[in-house]
Amino acid sequence: MELNSLRRSDYKNELKHTNFDVLVIGGGITGAGIALDAATRGMKVALVEMQDFAAGTSSRSTKLVHGGLRYLKQMQVGVVAEVGKERAIVYENGPHVTTPEWMLLPFHEGGTFGKFSTSMGLRVYDFLAGVKKQERRKMLSVQETLERAPLVKKDGLKGGGYYVEYRTDDARLTIEVMKEAAAQGATVINYMKAEQLVYSNGKITGIIGKDMIDGEEITIHSRKVINASGPWVDTIREMDHSKKGKVLQLTKGVHIVIDQSKFPLQQAVYFDTPDGRMVFAIPRDGKAYVGTTDTFYDTDPKSPQMTDADRDYILDAINYMFPTVGVTKDDVESSWAGVRPLISEEGKGASEISRKDETWVSDSGLITIAGGKLTGYRKMAETVVNLVAKQFRSEGYKLFSSCATEKMPISGGHVGGSQQFERYIENHIKEGIDAGLSKEEAIAILKKYGSNAPLLFKMAYVYQEEAKLSGLPLDLFVSLHYSIEHELAATPLDFFNRRMGTLLFDIKSVLKWKEGVIEEMAKVLHWSAEEKEANTKELDQEIERATIPQPESMKL
Repeated sequence: MELNSLRRSDYKNELKHTNFDVLVIGGGITGAGIALDAATRGMKVALVEMQDFAAGTSSRSTKLVHGGLRYLKQMQVGVVAEVGKERAIVYENGPHVTTPEWMLLPFHEGGTFGKFSTSMGLRVYDFLAGVKKQERRKMLSVQETLERAPLVKKDGLKGGGYYVEYRTDDARLTIEVMKEAAAQGATVINYMKAEQLVYSNGKITGIIGKDMIDGEEITIHSRKVINASGPWVDTIREMDHSKKGKVLQLTKGVHIVIDQSKFPLQQAVYFDTPDGRMVFAIPRDGKAYVGTTDTFYDTDPKSPQMTDADRDYILDAINYMFPTVGVTKDDVESSWAGVRPLISEEGKGASEISRKDETWVSDSGLITIAGGKLTGYRKMAETVVNLVAKQFRSEGYKLFSSCATEKMPISGGHVGGSQQFERYIENHIKEGIDAGLSKEEAIAILKKYGSNAPLLFKMAYVYQEEAKLSGLPLDLFVSLHYSIEHELAATPLDFFNRRMGTLLFDIKSVLKWKEGVIEEMAKVLHWSAEEKEANTKELDQEIERATIPQPESMKL
């Protein structure tokens, strides 16, 4: 199965007329990982997502596949050990969406970390995470620290720790996992909301799903239903009348983006703030993004937004650690806010709540997975699908194989492993140039799409004249058509935000090309005038959210 927006009705028919083994509610990274794991074991899998894939938490993270060094401070050793080891697996299976990034941890007189605690913490981190020899931590002198990050506060600087994390595009990682699940036989669809749960003799047997695009309601039958809906898991549990015991505690995290002309950051830095929290500042594509905040959140998780206080907190943190930069609110180009679905722990602050995942099974048989981190998605999926396989075995249904995803490339990751990725790029640049792209454009497509890039090059060759007529650049035109024909993009926001990331990191290009993209999508997807207007309005609202803080008076 592929993911083609033009074949959406076919996917709905599959959902209507198939008796599935597993139905996953939620199309974030957790749900995608579960769908992939279950499909590769031979289970008949369906997945529904009420928004776009990765529209919730999975496109609003710090965009790092990281082990959580700060969790060592909280003695969450198990979390560090498990997700730390997963970093290398995620990178190996998808080197086009995951990149090693050396991180600098400066330590100052009176700061959160001292020289000894930093050295020991990073040494333990290397051990727990099974870090490769060439990526193990290094301790830097004051001079070495300033050579790598000359903007860091010099007053009281004692040195720095230098270690590797992995930078990722969280939304694209989710979508590539989803595409691989589809390639392995899963039936996945976005904009399909679980409106009701369906039962037989008190046991859950499926859902009634509502297509959020055309309003059609369909019944989907499945032996097992897995609730992996992130911030909405308690909503699904309420529908199941099983919301009891442990519940979610939502916390909000905000990041801001500043052009490097204003904040010339060249080295990723993980630093402490005056209130004892830790914040990342990371260079990316000519920008620097900084975050995150960590505050309790009790409003609609669908559209969290940066407030003036969120923005000012991050700006104060930047100016505290990088005092010569002098960034102001006028330098903030864009922002994003996300909601973390954590498991409530009484008496703990937002930053102190564990990121550990937990799985619950209700009396009806509904399986819920909550908590967890982006980095640990594959291991979380393995745990859940192991549980399902065990249930099937005890019920005398079928025997399914063990987890096979540890060494399985995701879509776009079939490049021969991380060590071969650069060579893969070199070997395919000419294809892109022959298709009418510049060398730089061909390389950018190869880096973004990995082993799927040759398909985009074929599309570029075919679509050259159409691209000229549309007024859009060829590389953008091809990425747009690929997102519609192979990634189920249904709206301009799907494309600019989760397929391209430009809404966050290149908002000027969104403003420049949005009309052309909307026109092309309207033509390809046969939108009515009302649909075109609604999709335009949605994109404009998200642009406003990304650029204009919510007034404090509106904050609950």
